[in-house]
Amino acid sequence: MYLNKVFIIGNLTRDPELKALPSGLKVCSFGMATNRTFKDKDGNRQDTTEFHNVVVFGRTAELAAQYLKKGSQACIEGRLQTRSWEQNNEKKYRTEIVAETVQFGNRPGAGGAGASSTGANNTGGEVKGGKDAGSVPVIETGEKIEYPSEEINPDDIPF
Repeated sequence: MYLNKVFIIGNLTRDPELKALPSGLKVCSFGMATNRTFKDKDGNRQDTTEFHNVVVFGRTAELAAQYLKKGSQACIEGRLQTRSWEQNNEKKYRTEIVAETVQFGNRPGAGGAGASSTGANNTGGEVKGGKDAGSVPVIETGEKIEYPSEEINPDDIPF
């Protein structure tokens, strides 16, 4: 059995860049940073940061480009992929995360409002995963969600 699955939760290091392939398919790329805290052999607390390249395709790419910006928090579920190309007679490689799911966390300066590429709005906050979430991280908060009093027409939802 083989498995190529990645989950990262971090902040965008640059604004998403949306492009279209010749076929018309939308592609969004951006960078993310994740932090790790550990104690070294002397017992001192150490922080390290890892930087990741993320690529998103299709409608999720359009939503990521629309709602995410540098500094935004996001949870990415996807797979690792390494591309290679030749430049100036030198072979270049780039390993990136091809996102299958993007969940938006707190947006800087937005008062805590967030959104998810699955179409559900949330208020951003603690990220939890588990059996109830189908092993997909779900952004939850302790705040109560207030639903609108009028009926929502599914055709009015933009995603």
